[in-house]
Amino acid sequence: MLVADRLNGEKLRAQLGPCTIGREIVVLEETTSTNDVVLQMANGGAPEGIVVFAEHQSAGRGQRGNVWESAPGKGLWFSVLLRPKAAISDPVQLAQRTAQIVATTIQGQFYLSATVKLPNDIYIDDGKVAGVLVEMRAQPKAPHLAVLGIGVNVNQTPHDFSEELRKRATSLAIARRAPIDRSSVAVALLRNLDLFYRAGSL
Repeated sequence: MLVADRLNGEKLRAQLGPCTIGREIVVLEETTSTNDVVLQMANGGAPEGIVVFAEHQSAGRGQRGNVWESAPGKGLWFSVLLRPKAAISDPVQLAQRTAQIVATTIQGQFYLSATVKLPNDIYIDDGKVAGVLVEMRAQPKAPHLAVLGIGVNVNQTPHDFSEELRKRATSLAIARRAPIDRSSVAVALLRNLDLFYRAGSL
């Protein structure tokens, strides 16, 4: 991975301005799953809106127990901690709304026809480019917490995917036929997530 392409939490934070989602950003070199890290942080009293990125996940999770492949330094793998004031009883609905924001961001940034395949996958043509995994925890005498796990394939080439996934996975770079600046994608996603969350639409 090129040093210039590494994610930097301070630089990402500086581009966001006042916000809830992204108020604190942590970038890890490697972890099992960013959702696991954020859940641990939540138990320790971490603030709402903290975001954890990992350059590589050794045990990234997808929907229905599937493994999410995360080639080191090639995509965006991150999780967001929310403490919604309104009780959220349907994590599927939250995943759908999040997936739609991811698709809208890809459309707006790259003019690609990203579509949501319910409940939580984002496709460009016939290839999956991103996915969302929502995990919720009930809190005694406190608002429930929700962790939004988001994975976006950014700079993978076909050879970065396992043979099994190659025919049904894609990346932004494959779709655009050019490398993509991951930091700019990260900032656009966080801005839109924050915008919709603070508006009560997430």
